[in-house]
Amino acid sequence: MNIAVLGAGSWGTTLAVLLAKKGYQVRLWAHRPEFAALLEAERENSRYLKGVHFPDTLQVVDHLQNLVAWSQMIVTAVPSQALRDTVLGFRDLSLDGKIIVNVAKGIEIGTGKRMSEVLLEVLPALQASQVAALYGPSHAEEVSKEQPTTVVASSQSLQTAKKVQEVFHTNMFRVYVNTDIIGVEIAGSVKNIIAIAAGISDGIGFGDNAKAAIITRGMAEISRLCLKLGGDPVTISGLSGIGDLVVTCLSHHSRNRYVGEEIGRGRSLDDVISQMNMVAEGVLTSKAVFELSSSAGVEMPITQAVYEMLFKGKPVQQAILDLMTRDPKQERY
Repeated sequence: MNIAVLGAGSWGTTLAVLLAKKGYQVRLWAHRPEFAALLEAERENSRYLKGVHFPDTLQVVDHLQNLVAWSQMIVTAVPSQALRDTVLGFRDLSLDGKIIVNVAKGIEIGTGKRMSEVLLEVLPALQASQVAALYGPSHAEEVSKEQPTTVVASSQSLQTAKKVQEVFHTNMFRVYVNTDIIGVEIAGSVKNIIAIAAGISDGIGFGDNAKAAIITRGMAEISRLCLKLGGDPVTISGLSGIGDLVVTCLSHHSRNRYVGEEIGRGRSLDDVISQMNMVAEGVLTSKAVFELSSSAGVEMPITQAVYEMLFKGKPVQQAILDLMTRDPKQERY
C-alpha cells in the first residue's frame, strides 16, 4: 500500500516512521521545500523529533498533488487550522478508493466544524465512508520510542475503521475501532482546552484536588457538547475521551498543559506562543469551541474561562473566582 503522510511535525513524522517500519511505501510531505530537502538529507527530523532515524524506504517530498495521486491512503497530520488550505491543494484530484485518516485534533475557527466535516466540505467527491480519525492518548515522543500506546480508529464506516486498524496496528501501537466519529473528534479536540486549564492550575500552584476537578468537570463539558452535536456520550469514557484527557492534562509532553502552566505563572499568551516551535491546538480551539458551544446553547464554563483568559485578557484569579462562585448545581445536568 502507498501511504502519504501530510505534515512533517512530530506526530506526522512519528506515524510515517511507524508505517514505513511496517513495510508500507510511505512518503512524508513537508509544506516548505527547504524543510523537505533538509529532512531527506539528514534522514531525521531534528527540529520536531530529534533522534528518530528514518527507515531507508521513507521518502520526504514537497509535491502535494503528485503525492496524493500516488497514494492509496492519506494521513492528514497538519495543524487543524491549516487542514482546509492543505486539502484545497488537491481538491480536483480523483480520490476514488482512497482513505483519508485525519490525526489533527481541533475545531475550525469561524465554522465550528470538526476535521472530518472540513474534509468532506472541501473535497466534494469524498464520501464519509472514506474518512477516518485516529485519536487517543499518543504523545509522539513515546510512540516514536515504541512505548506501549493505545488509540482508536473511528469512521462512520466500520469497514474503513477496521482497515485503518489493520494498517496502523503494531505490537506496541494498539488500535481499537469505533464508529462514533462525532464523539471521537469532539473529545479529542476539546480535551486540549481542558489541558490548558489544568496547566493554569499547575502554574498557579494549586494541588491535586483542583486538577481532579478540572479533569472531571471537563469531561462533563465534553459529554454535553458531544450529545448536543449527535455523538454518543459513552465515547467520552474511551481512549479519545478520558484516555486522551488524562494524558494531556498530566503529561510533561503536553504542549497545551505547558501553555496553561506558563499563563498561570503570569506570562502572556503571545510571549508563550512566540517561544514554542510546535502548535498548541487548544489555544485556537478554545475560541472555536467557545463560539460553537454558545451557538449550540451548551454550557461549558471551563472552556469559557480558558477562552476569556487567552483572548479577552481576563485575569487568571478572576476567572477562577468566577468558576468557583457559580450557582450550585446538580452534578449531572
